[in-house]
Amino acid sequence: MILITGGLGMIGAHTARALADLGHRVVVTTHRRAEVPSFLAGRVAVESLDVTDRDAFLALAVRHDIGDIVHLAGSVPGEDPAGFFRTDLTGLLNALDAARAWGVRRFAVASSLGVYAGRSEIPWREELELPTARLPHPIVAFKKAAEPLTTHGLEGSGVRPIVLRIGSTWGPLMDPESPFNPIPPYISAVLRGEQPQPWYADDGGDFCYAPDAGRAIALLMTAPALRHDTYNVSSGRPFTNRELATALRAVAPGPRLDLLPGRQAGPGDNPYLDITRLIEDAGFAPTFDVATAVADYVAWRAGNPR
Repeated sequence: MILITGGLGMIGAHTARALADLGHRVVVTTHRRAEVPSFLAGRVAVESLDVTDRDAFLALAVRHDIGDIVHLAGSVPGEDPAGFFRTDLTGLLNALDAARAWGVRRFAVASSLGVYAGRSEIPWREELELPTARLPHPIVAFKKAAEPLTTHGLEGSGVRPIVLRIGSTWGPLMDPESPFNPIPPYISAVLRGEQPQPWYADDGGDFCYAPDAGRAIALLMTAPALRHDTYNVSSGRPFTNRELATALRAVAPGPRLDLLPGRQAGPGDNPYLDITRLIEDAGFAPTFDVATAVADYVAWRAGNPR
């Protein structure tokens, strides 16, 4: 059985779905979210768990035969960044304790494309050294720190660490007004009949639709062999706002979607993640491009609030 902490969040739920589609038994944990997405109903075991409670975490093994862990649970910083770091660090250490105590095969942890901040090379590849640079958000700072904590924390245990440098992911189950990805709020405005603020046509960047991200993680957890500890998880290509607007006009005609010419910062390339490792080791190929992702998301939102 594969355990996914934070398994009712956007990426966790789509990972659980992909694993179930592959025929694996899955248990997901949730702390505050109680609603199980329709595509997971009756397909996974659900455990209410505060991952900062070590005893409760370890007790999961009494009820489930867990052989792999995908640790995606995390919190959102408030006015106390130290409290945020303490909470998420405690959850990570408890997950690592569980991995070692249970002798699981693989332990995957969520990192972020934000760890590449300060690298000018495009696309971003896993072998790039991560520079000392000011990071854009406390969540990125924690995820960058979580990488060596995980790999060192599992040394000598026989557990294979998998660091997931997850790209700019969006899709079903994301907060429609999320401050972490501009695409859902933009689409939400259009669905309300509002004219969104004009974007620069050639701006854009990394793009990963949540069902693809979940399937990529599922393939990494189930691949017969892995040659690396760190994998970029995304679509492997950048998108532009022009593509997004074109796709949205095709499925949600309504307000005029004005675009400003060029890029806000002038000529240049938009950064994105290289996924060669993911393709070669896990056999991943994205199912969704910008047009099919937008169409799928608009159809999903027709019957779901987020």
